[in-house]
Amino acid sequence: MPQKLDNWIRSDLPQVVQKLEEKVRFAYKIESDEEITIAGRDNLYKTLNDILAALFPGIYSQIPISQNNLNEYITNTLADICKNLSEQIYEILKFHRSQNCKANCSCEEKAQNASIELIKSLPEIRETLIEDIKSGHDGDPASKSYHEIILSYPYVEAVATYRVAHKLYLLEVPVIPRVMTERAHSKTGIDIHPGAQIGKGFFIDHGTGVIIGETCRIGNNVTIYHGVTLGAFSPYDRENNRFQGKKRHPDVEDNVIIYSGAVILGGETVIGRGSVIGGNALITKSVAPFSQVSRKAEPTIYKSVLKYNDEWDYYEI
Repeated sequence: MPQKLDNWIRSDLPQVVQKLEEKVRFAYKIESDEEITIAGRDNLYKTLNDILAALFPGIYSQIPISQNNLNEYITNTLADICKNLSEQIYEILKFHRSQNCKANCSCEEKAQNASIELIKSLPEIRETLIEDIKSGHDGDPASKSYHEIILSYPYVEAVATYRVAHKLYLLEVPVIPRVMTERAHSKTGIDIHPGAQIGKGFFIDHGTGVIIGETCRIGNNVTIYHGVTLGAFSPYDRENNRFQGKKRHPDVEDNVIIYSGAVILGGETVIGRGSVIGGNALITKSVAPFSQVSRKAEPTIYKSVLKYNDEWDYYEI
């Protein structure tokens, strides 16, 4: 090692270490005798992959699955999920025990119960996902089969991950639901908060840039296109009031279509059933059922270009 670096490591590095350790302890609120182990993202990602593989064997699984070993595969996969997820939830709960556990609460028992409840919910989640996939197949003339949608449409992984994370969210598991949906966000470009409530037959066409906030409520058979935001006002927009813990995001009722680029904001905003929201519309107040909303378009100007004596002339056509 070069002499300068060696000298610096010996003389100055301990001071940097001390300062960084102090910052970590302060941020994590760590007492001197506490462990700081917390479930890592890679372990959670692996567990999420196993859950998706249990929901869609042979598609998300890493090995071929035959009818003869389907029962064995699902049994072993769910057993692994139950054990691993319980351990991961336990680590998170220990880390957050002062905020999430009552005086007589056992983090270990709560983690085991949450893991079991998620496993028990997977058949229902699978049934709902099939309705989501059917909605995509019916709503997109380009799709040739359910298998094509499951294998290639990004919304399937995003919505499947959301539905798993939403169950954990309802079970009051901290952190893990958000890690799961943010992983789907990074892979698909679709950002769904696990707290959102989304009905059956949900289809996101193309998907890139979709944002669905925590307090959204979305009905059945809703279709949205890429670039749609179901969001909240900035917490500083209205007299500097904070909105944490309040209804901040819009509701979308059954059988609504929202085209690309639309932005719908506000916790009191409701898009009535059967409505169609046009592309790039900005909506901050409720829309009656069976409405058609479109942004007023500016006239498009077409110009032709001619070069004469080394100068350009433009004229409208």
